[in-house]
Amino acid sequence: MEADLRHVLDRVTWASLTGPHARFAERNGRAIRYHPETAPFVALEDPDDEQCWSDAADLVGQAGSVVLLPGPAHAPAGWKQVFGEECSLFVETSVEARTDPEAVVLGPDDVPDILDLVARTKPGPFLPRTVELGTYLGIRRDGALIAMAGERQHPPGWTEVSAVCTDPAYRGQGLAARLICAVVAGINERGERAFLNVLSQNASAIRVYESLGFTPRTHGWVTAFQRL
Repeated sequence: MEADLRHVLDRVTWASLTGPHARFAERNGRAIRYHPETAPFVALEDPDDEQCWSDAADLVGQAGSVVLLPGPAHAPAGWKQVFGEECSLFVETSVEARTDPEAVVLGPDDVPDILDLVARTKPGPFLPRTVELGTYLGIRRDGALIAMAGERQHPPGWTEVSAVCTDPAYRGQGLAARLICAVVAGINERGERAFLNVLSQNASAIRVYESLGFTPRTHGWVTAFQRL
């Protein structure tokens, strides 16, 4: 088999689950996924190869689904597309990474509060064990979790910034920006660089990320397909 010469950021999920996040991986042949309680992502070694899709079908089971990021526009027979949005991958180029004195590390005991904040702000998928994927930081006021950001996928040398969200009552105070910079500081401290994914239609988030020092690297799709 020929060596895969693609950059790890062109195959984020595959590189994560065959590398630093291997402990969260479930694999069947040439298809691999995160444990379903940690993240929804699946990766195919070659999305143009129908054998990979067959391996994925056995991996997710009857009526199961796959979320691919970056994802192909089409799937073979036996699958139907249930989601598809344009997205962009940004990499840090000039982020002023710094710790934040108000940020606290979130753990398993904080999951109920995290899931409540996620349900109200909808930053993207966050599951009961997502907090295990990396360091998640939050800001609390009067005991309530009002903002958070953390680390999700982890290909070699890179870590994804994710779950960036702020309670609507506290927006406009720069809390998300502070937490992003704090998360990036932790990533840089390990000798790694930060990246993030954002839906292309989310213009307000893109403006914030660019103002903080993130630069777009690639544009593509996040897609989901379900077995028929």
